[in-house]
Amino acid sequence: MDMATHGGIRRIDPRRPLTVNADGLKRIVLGQVGGGNIDFLSLDHKPAHLPVKPVRLAADAIITHCLLAVAHSDRDSLDEHARQAVAAAALLADGATEVVLLVFGELADDAAALGADRCIVLPQYGSHLFAPEAEMAILIALLEELRPAHVFMPDNDIADSDLGRRLGAATSAASIATNVVEINQAGLAVYRQQGSLVARRDLAKIILLEADAVDARLPFLGRGQAAGQLSAALNAAGSAAGVVSAYVDLGIKTMAASQMELDEADFIVSAGNGVGDVALFHSLAHALDAAVGASRVAVDDGKFKRDKQIGATGKTVSASAYLAFGISGAVQHLQGIKDCRHVIAINLDASAPMIKRADLSIIGDAQELMSALLEQVREAQQARQAEHTA
Repeated sequence: MDMATHGGIRRIDPRRPLTVNADGLKRIVLGQVGGGNIDFLSLDHKPAHLPVKPVRLAADAIITHCLLAVAHSDRDSLDEHARQAVAAAALLADGATEVVLLVFGELADDAAALGADRCIVLPQYGSHLFAPEAEMAILIALLEELRPAHVFMPDNDIADSDLGRRLGAATSAASIATNVVEINQAGLAVYRQQGSLVARRDLAKIILLEADAVDARLPFLGRGQAAGQLSAALNAAGSAAGVVSAYVDLGIKTMAASQMELDEADFIVSAGNGVGDVALFHSLAHALDAAVGASRVAVDDGKFKRDKQIGATGKTVSASAYLAFGISGAVQHLQGIKDCRHVIAINLDASAPMIKRADLSIIGDAQELMSALLEQVREAQQARQAEHTA
């Protein structure tokens, strides 16, 4: 309760819920804001004290220039590296320049929050399809249509990096800068001689940015408009190029998570000091067909090999699902899972940092939860086998 009576004196619980507004810290009771009957948790709007980011371009702005950002989506979203490439374009754009974002693949992110004024999404492409010639045809058609001053892409050693270099080779008249580590209105910088020398030059036409060259957290929003008609025209250009492609896409071969390296696995089951039954843990990981990870404490105790350690002093992972059993969540471990999409934590301590980081938390004994989950998984597998044999 918010208040209690002790010896006739009303005492206030110092740990009761609170908000922080422009006037400082304010204690509240959920469901009774300002003495009324308003349910604070059900309010759809943000509290008035939270700042609202302005839109970078004015409503009556006359657009005379364009900057283009290009990226491939991963699991319907842009990763941090791709977001930084879009942010670079937004930060360099002036009041008469719009930022156009071209995404190969599905996109569930808010284009305005990314800093884009117009967004072109081509869901039929992306990481699930190897179609470099079609993507190149689309990109060249877009360059002819928009005539952007600069093209920004993440230099990530995968699809974006490959496409950017292909574009530089195809448009020999355009300058290209790769491995860019610094950028501003005056120019850019790249490392030379194994990072011992920084070379500076003017802004290139095609700019491939290294990770962390730009902070993706923008102080403003883009317009976030969808360019539907332009998307249809680009799809036609890509389809025409795909017909005469010299490449044959054999599809994606799905590997079991247990057979992959931790930094490549999409499903990881990780153990901490709270896991006493290591054999049970491995049985669960095998049943789930998940990669096995561990905290530094569990590795130091000899329960797991050093190559299973996840964290700042171990491996950094980016799994879609990360199950943490008995991991309290040291700062180093949280750094190692910062890119994981869904984190599920099982721990007895409800105040553990891992519980606060997790998207779903289960307060309970790790051994009991592992046993129950293993039983459920085996029952589901038996039911599936029975359906196939019936």
